[in-house]
Amino acid sequence: MEKVSLRENDEFIKLGQAMKKAGLEESGADAKNDILDGLVKVNGEVEKRRGRKLYPGDVVEYEGTQVQITK
Repeated sequence: MEKVSLRENDEFIKLGQAMKKAGLEESGADAKNDILDGLVKVNGEVEKRRGRKLYPGDVVEYEGTQVQITK
């Protein structure tokens, strides 16, 4: 499982930003389209909000790749 760490002073990261940081998408537009198309899961459930706040312990899944948010 891949990991994405929050910056030191951040409490959360938004879903679209996390996908870019993890290398799942090259651009925010690509992330937005895949999220709106229902291709992304957060903690096992389809998520269609690009601005969904992710906290440490949350898991994003896209095209068979899982990414966990860490502090």
